Amino acid sequence: MKYCNRECQIAHRSQHKKECKKRAAELHDEKLFKQPSSTEDCPICFLLLPTLNSGSTYFTCCGKTICSGCVYAPVYDDQGNKVNKKKCPFCRTPAPRTDEEVIRNEKKRAEANDPIAIYNLGVEYRDGTNGYPQDYTKALELWHRAGKLGFADSYLNIGYTYELGQGVEVDKKKALHYFELAAMMGNAVARYNLGIKEEEEGNMERALKHHMIAVRCGYSPSLKQIKELYSNGYATKEDYTKALQSYQVYLSEIKSDQRDEAAAADEGNRYY
Repeated sequence: MKYCNRECQIAHRSQHKKECKKRAAELHDEKLFKQPSSTEDCPICFLLLPTLNSGSTYFTCCGKTICSGCVYAPVYDDQGNKVNKKKCPFCRTPAPRTDEEVIRNEKKRAEANDPIAIYNLGVEYRDGTNGYPQDYTKALELWHRAGKLGFADSYLNIGYTYELGQGVEVDKKKALHYFELAAMMGNAVARYNLGIKEEEEGNMERALKHHMIAVRCGYSPSLKQIKELYSNGYATKEDYTKALQSYQVYLSEIKSDQRDEAAAADEGNRYY
C-alpha cells in the first residue's frame, strides 16, 4: 500500500491493517518454504557434502570441510608417494599434535572471519571446554557473528538457546525466529524442528511442507515423519512417494565407493 504522506498513512492505515498483516504473512511463507538452493561440495572429490555431521570433517589449518571418504583416503606427496604421517588431505599441513595447536589454529581462522571457526568457539564458550570459561553471552555473540557470515548452524544453536533458556530467559518466539532463519539458509535439522512444531500445533499441511524440504536436504528423520503423517491420513501416498524419490536423489548425489569404504572401516564415518 502506498500513502501520499505521513498524515495520509496515519489516517488510512487502520482501514486495511488486517489485509496488510495477511499479506505480510504470505510474503513470509514464500521465503520460509522456498527450497534452499545453496549447497556445499567437498573441495577434493567435488561431490555434495552429506548433511550428517559424521560424513565430513572441518580442518582448522585451511578452513576446509572435507568428506569422510577423502579424509579416510591415503594422502600422497607431489611425487606420488604415500605420506605416512597424517596430513590435511587438502593443504597437506601436518595434523595438530596437541590441543594447544588446535586452539591456536581455530583462533587464527576466527580472526580471519571463518564462520565455522567462529561457531566452534561459540560452542566451546557454551560448554566451557578447551580452556574457555562457560559464557553463554559470549557464545551467543559468536553465533550471531557466524550466522551473519552465512553459517546456518549458528542460528540453529541460537534457537536452542532461547528454547531451553541456556543463560537467557526462555523465549519460544525468538527460538522459532532463529529456527526459521536457519531453515531458510538450508539447515535441515532446523527445518525438521519446524515441522515437528507445526505437527504439535495441528498444522499438518505446513508440517508436511517443512518435512518435504528437509528430506530433499537429506534429513532422514523427516522421511520417517512423512511416513507417519501418511499412516495417520495427513499425507497422501503421492506425498510419501515424492519424499522417497527426493531422498533417493539426495543419496545419488552424495554416495561414492570411497565414502562407503570409509563408513565400513569406521562407524564414525557414516554419512547417511
